[in-house]
Amino acid sequence: MKLNERSVVHYALSNSPADHMGFLRTWGGPGTPHPPSGTGRKCWFVLKGNLLFSFESRESRAPLGLVVLEGCTIELAEAPVPEEFAFAIRFDTPGVRPHLLAADGPAAQEAWVKALSRASFGYMRLVVRELESQLRDARQSLALHRHSSWKAVTSRCKPQAPDHLSRGLENGCSLSRDCSALGSRPAGSGPAECELQGPANLLLGSGQSPVSPETSCFSTLHNWYGQEILELRQGWLQRARASQPKCEGQDRP
Repeated sequence: MKLNERSVVHYALSNSPADHMGFLRTWGGPGTPHPPSGTGRKCWFVLKGNLLFSFESRESRAPLGLVVLEGCTIELAEAPVPEEFAFAIRFDTPGVRPHLLAADGPAAQEAWVKALSRASFGYMRLVVRELESQLRDARQSLALHRHSSWKAVTSRCKPQAPDHLSRGLENGCSLSRDCSALGSRPAGSGPAECELQGPANLLLGSGQSPVSPETSCFSTLHNWYGQEILELRQGWLQRARASQPKCEGQDRP
C-alpha cells in the first residue's frame, strides 16, 4: 500500500479528534525501532480512524511509525516481561510480523482491544449495514402503527345514520320519530304541533326521497325546503285575520 508521507504526517498532527490515545509498550514490528533490551519501548500511540500512529512522546511532532488496521485481527497475547497486559495485531498476509503491544493495566488493555477491533473499514461496513436494517425495520413498524391508528380514528369518526332515518321504510315512506308523514296528521293540528326536524323530514313525509333523481331540479328543491316556511306564514296570517275584527270592535264608543 502506497501512502503520501506528507499527507499522513499532516493528518497525524492535525486537530482532528482521535478515537483513542495513550502510552503502550511495543516490541518490534515494521516502522518501530527494535529496542536493545526485552523490556519493550514505551511510546505514545494515537488512533485516528483505521490508522494507528506511534510517537516518541506526547509532545513529538513527527510519528515514529504507522499501522494500517485493515486485514488484521486483535488478539490477547503474552508479553516477554511479566505483569504486562499485552495484545497483538496479527495480519492475514503471510510473512508480516505481528505488532506486540502492552498496556499498563487490564482496563487500558480492554479499552485498546475494543478500539482497535472497531477501527477497520470492514467493521464499519458491518455496523452501517446493521444500522440500515434497524432503520428499515423502524420505518416499517412506524408505517404499520400509523396505518392502525388511522383505521382506529376513521372507525370512531365514521358518521352513523340518524335513528329516525334507520327505522326503515314503510310502504315507501320513512316515518319520523316525533311525527308521522305529513299526510297522516290529525285534523285541526297546526304546523306548530308537529315538531319538524328540517326539510329532510318534509321530503320523507311526502313520500319523496332526498336522493331521488327529482331533486336535481332546483325549483323542486326550493319548494321542498320552503314548505315549512309557507305553512308557518299561512298560520300567522290566519291568526292575524282572526284578531283584527275584535280589535276594531273594542275601538268603537
